Amino acid sequence: MRRKFDVTTEQPETASEALSQASGLPRQRIKDAMNKGACWWTLKGKTVRLRRATKELKAGTRLQLYYDEKVLSRKPEAATLIEDKSRYSVWYKPHGLLAQGSQWGDHCSLLRHAELELKRPCFLIHRLDGDAAGLMLIAHDSKAAGALSQCFAGRTMAKHYLARVTGIINAQNQLIDTPVDGKAAISRATTLSVDEATETSLLQVIIETGRKHQIRKHLQSIGHPIIGDRLYGKPARVPLQLLAASLEFHCPLSRQRVKLALPEELRRLST
Repeated sequence: MRRKFDVTTEQPETASEALSQASGLPRQRIKDAMNKGACWWTLKGKTVRLRRATKELKAGTRLQLYYDEKVLSRKPEAATLIEDKSRYSVWYKPHGLLAQGSQWGDHCSLLRHAELELKRPCFLIHRLDGDAAGLMLIAHDSKAAGALSQCFAGRTMAKHYLARVTGIINAQNQLIDTPVDGKAAISRATTLSVDEATETSLLQVIIETGRKHQIRKHLQSIGHPIIGDRLYGKPARVPLQLLAASLEFHCPLSRQRVKLALPEELRRLST
């Protein structure tokens, strides 16, 4: 059950003392929740996460704790650093790991994982469904984040995905342009292989727009939902079989053409 605690300190005390007294939760649970990004306070006019349970607070300090045992107990697979390019880094995000956290915590997010591993500021550039896996970029300064974000927003980033879908389909650069949420959306699908035994097909999908769940909705719209798609197809024993496999773009930082691809051992999808 989700519970939110909104506390304003009446006297100087530590964050864990204030939250434990208000919530009735043991201090160790408070400490764990704070470490996982579930506590917020206002610092210099901004509402940010407070992670240190022993932080001494002045009277009148407002704390907010978003406590959800289900969220806090999650232990997703860790991300893999593929390449550190100084001002940005390239990662493999596994199935189930979020791009960024929520008010309920951020320990299950790529952004937090990158912060802990690289010990540098981290900025989210783009998104990838939590259910999907694949390549993601993380920037390490605000200017790099802004410049790289424009590559995605300005449609100058070539994004290639792999998807294993139900049914046999023989597609060659098949255009799918069904609007998504009332907005124009363009995907192109090409069959890489088919498996007659399991009646599935492996597709390469290139997208020219980046609407929410675009590939999932587009493939479902042509009668071939992605295997493991619990929203637009049927749940399966495997996770969503959608993989962001490669990116290609003109880097605004290096002024060079950059091609990024997952190593072969991370490009596999289940049959």
